[in-house]
Parts: sequence; C-alpha cells; structure tokens
Amino acid sequence: MEALLNFSQNILIHQWSLFFKVVAILILFLIFNIYIYDRFVQRSNQLLINYPVIGRMRYFFRLLRDPMRQYFGDETYYDSYEKVDWVNKASHKKSLMYSFSLTRPYGLSKPYGQNHNFFRHANFVLNDDEVNGELSVTFGERHPYPFVTKSVIGRSAMSDGAISPEGTRAFAQGAYYGNFPINTGEGSLTSNFLKSHQCSDNPEENRFLTIKEGTWFAKGIFKIIKLLLNEYIAIDIYKSMVIRTKEKETYSFDDKKMLLYRIDWSQPLKFFPQTPLDNIPDIVLQIGSGLYGVKDDNGEFDGLRYQKVMKFCKMTEIKIAQGAKQTGGKLLAEKVTASVAYNRGVEAGKPLYSPNRFPYASSVEELFDFIGTLQKLSEKPVGVKIVISTKENFQEYAQEIKKRVENGRPYPDFLTLDGGDGGSATAPREMMSRVGMSIQNSLDIVVAELEKEEIRDKIRLIASEKVLTPDDAVELFAYGADFINIARGFMISAGCIRARHCSGAGGHECPVGLATMDKGKRSKFLVARKSETIANYHEALITGIRSLLAIMRKRDIKELSKDDLIS
Repeated sequence: MEALLNFSQNILIHQWSLFFKVVAILILFLIFNIYIYDRFVQRSNQLLINYPVIGRMRYFFRLLRDPMRQYFGDETYYDSYEKVDWVNKASHKKSLMYSFSLTRPYGLSKPYGQNHNFFRHANFVLNDDEVNGELSVTFGERHPYPFVTKSVIGRSAMSDGAISPEGTRAFAQGAYYGNFPINTGEGSLTSNFLKSHQCSDNPEENRFLTIKEGTWFAKGIFKIIKLLLNEYIAIDIYKSMVIRTKEKETYSFDDKKMLLYRIDWSQPLKFFPQTPLDNIPDIVLQIGSGLYGVKDDNGEFDGLRYQKVMKFCKMTEIKIAQGAKQTGGKLLAEKVTASVAYNRGVEAGKPLYSPNRFPYASSVEELFDFIGTLQKLSEKPVGVKIVISTKENFQEYAQEIKKRVENGRPYPDFLTLDGGDGGSATAPREMMSRVGMSIQNSLDIVVAELEKEEIRDKIRLIASEKVLTPDDAVELFAYGADFINIARGFMISAGCIRARHCSGAGGHECPVGLATMDKGKRSKFLVARKSETIANYHEALITGIRSLLAIMRKRDIKELSKDDLIS
C-alpha cells in the first residue's frame, strides 16, 4: 500500500512538472512570435517596432483605465468617492454614517465657478417626524387629469434600448415599489415598463395586450430549469418554446400567471385602459426628435398612437435638449433589437440617429402650439426639456408663456432644466461638459424671469445635473426647483460600476448587463434584486432630504429658498 502511494505521488509530481514546462515553452514561443511580428512584420505602430512585446503593456493598461479608474484614481466624473459610496450603501440599506471629513472639501469650486453651498442651521430645529411625511408636487392642475406625484424625486429619462430590457424592468419595478415617477426616455413606452403589471383574469381587460401561454409541458420545463439554474435562463427557454420567432424578445413575462405579453398597438383605442392601471409605476412619456413610439409609417406624429401610449402615462415631456448632448439621440445597430424596433416603430438591426431639431419646434410659437395639441389629445400635463445658456436664451420662452397665459392659449405645464454638466448618456465628448451652464445658474435665470413676468406659479420646474445625494437635491430645491430628476444615482443603485462602456461601440459592452443588449451579459442581471436596491436608494434620498429640512426648521421643500444657503 505504501509503495502504491509513493508511486502515485511521484507520478503526480512528474506530471505537474511536465505540465508547467509545456506551458512555459508555449508562452515563450508566443512571445517570440509576437516579437518577430512587432519588430519585422507590422508597420502600423512605431512604438511596437522600437519596443516589441513590452510596448503592448501600454495598451493593456490603457484598456483597464476606464473600468478601473474609480478604484485607484480621482472620481473626476462623479464628484467624490464618498458620494458614490453613499449611493451604494443606501441601495443596500447599509449604515450611512461617516467619520472624519470628505475627500473633497466644500471650499473647492465646481465647474463654471459655482461653489458648494452650506445650509443654514435653525436655532430651534424640528424632529424628522415633524417634517411633511408626503413630499409631493402637482403638475397641470388645469387639466382633467393632473399629475400628483408621490415623491419629489424621479428617475430621469433613460430609454429602453439604451438600457437593457432587464435594466428597464428593474427600474420600473423599483419605481413601483418606491412610489416615484420614471421617465421613459425618447425610446418611448415599452412592455418592460409594465414589469409590475399582472394580467387580469377578465379577458376583456386584457384586450390591449397580445398574450401567449405555454403548454403544461413548457411550464413544467420552466419550473425545473428555474429550480436547477436560474429564472432568467428559464424564462428565455420558456419564451423559445412558446414563441419560435425573433419576436419573443418583444414579450414580457407575468411570473404569477406564467403568461407572455406585450402591448398590441394595433388594437382600437377603446380597448386600452380607460382608468389608470394601479399596478404600474407613475410613468412620464418623453418624446424626442425621432418621435419614437408616437409616429406613423411616414415618420409623422400619430395622434392616435400617442393617445394609446398616454393611457399608461401621467404626463409628457418633449425633449428639445439635454445636458449630455445637444444633438439628436443615437443608438447603435447592435442595440436596435426586435423588441426595440417593435416599440419604436423602426427597423431592427439598423442604427438610429435622431435629428438635432425637434420636428415641430422651428420656433417657440410652433413648439407651444404642438404642446397644446398634446394637451388636448391626452388631457394631461405636457412640458419641455431644455438647456439654458444665457438669460436672453430663456427670455423668449418666458415672454411667450406670459403672452399665452394672458390670451388663454396653450403653454407648457412644466420645464425640465438640464445643467450643462449633466446627463449620463452616450454623447460627443465635445458637448458633454461644454454646452449650456450649470443647473444652479440656470435655475437662477429661469426663476427670476418667471417671477419678473409674474407667471412663476403657472410653471413647475424639474431640475437635474449630477444629483447623487440628499444635499445635492436640497440645494436645487433652494434654488427654486419643484422636482428633481436623477439618472446616474439610479444607475449606480442598479449596479452600474461606471466603466463607461454604455454605447456598445468598439466591442465594449456594459460589464453588469445594465446598458447593453448583449444576451450573455444581460442574462446575469438580477432584476428582482436590483429593483429592491433602486427602491432603497430612493427611500434613503427622501429620508435624507427630510432630515436636512428638519435641522433647517422647514416642514416642506416649498419653504426653501436661496436665503437658506450660505455661499
């Protein structure tokens, strides 16, 4: 027995020794071939001619720069490490208490010369429970269906398509759990925004949906695979068994009734919900220059399709411009899947390049007339998203609103102001942080001009620009914002690691499956878990806002003003 044991050990030692020798020889052979190629064959890179093999390390480390930056370098793009850390901790319900001061002192300047502000502390503060428990804003009181929000924070515009279907479902379900609005982005409404919807037992109430149901065998296979592997793989196989075409991507999954469903836009308007669905989040429809989701076969605005979409949405936002890009939205061909094509009314597999200019906005007058058309069709609030550059830049808007208020003509119910340094979307580098002005300066101009024209009470203001934490939001409320939209904070709460591979260009895909259409990466995205972390982040924001209001002796955000800030 002892001899057998010694023999087996000697064999193993010998085999491993041989294995490592073979690996070493192969590596040396590979390096030698690379050396020959770099020095004598290739003539496109002079660095590699002079420094064959070792020169390639430069490109390897450069490849790691963006995805690894936040771990070893300065958080240049995201303000400070502590703020990003706060978002991650809040998302996972961890302690939000810190020791010592922050990495970046408040004395350092923000872009555009805007300094951080301190908040005035009251002599006699309030307890948190003395602050208004329901922070809310009402949009469009003059319409038959005004929008009364359940929060003062919403998820900013991010399109289904730019965001993976799984990411959109997580955001939608998180918004439903957390009672905050979610903006569709210019990609329009898709079935993924209805993730929390459960199909009715009454077939008449499902007439606006196309529903597919698998056989008992398909359902059995689903349950077995879900038990042995995971739900995503089980759903994908179930879809393949029920729908044997590429159209399977256009369907969402009702996990309670095990049904596949999608919105059937061909159905008559009368079949769409006549009363708001109570099992989906508050959705804000955004219409961009591409008119995705609300256009006919000729590319013109389709009023009937718009009415169908608005059966699920609380209000409409027309995107004229945003902080990240002043050009029209762009979506590479890899992201234009069958699902994206179905809901946007475009051809799958072809890139989407929206025009720079909104088709019904060659002037402020034309834009406001189009807003009136949307208000009449939906009977709901309609506003516009803009970026301010100068006071004169906005005066045209303010003066036209004043004129229309006096004459009883249509005007926007709200303005969404995006700061020049805002936006997490894919955009030309030269536009990301060099067009427009800071959100604080924008709010200053807009509030002053609206008050000058005596129409401030007619317009609600939504603000966004690099808002991550409660203090960021409270500062903008003090500058006059009525509501705050957040993009990057919600992205981080959904698992974004800021690798900056969102576009899908150059073969790079979002490593967490949040901003990619790559099926392999998407399959690892944890929809149910991330919907919880998204809702947790929103909850922590509201808790933090109420805590700041309490020490400033404010019972509601409406009581805040610039007098509460110390520059």
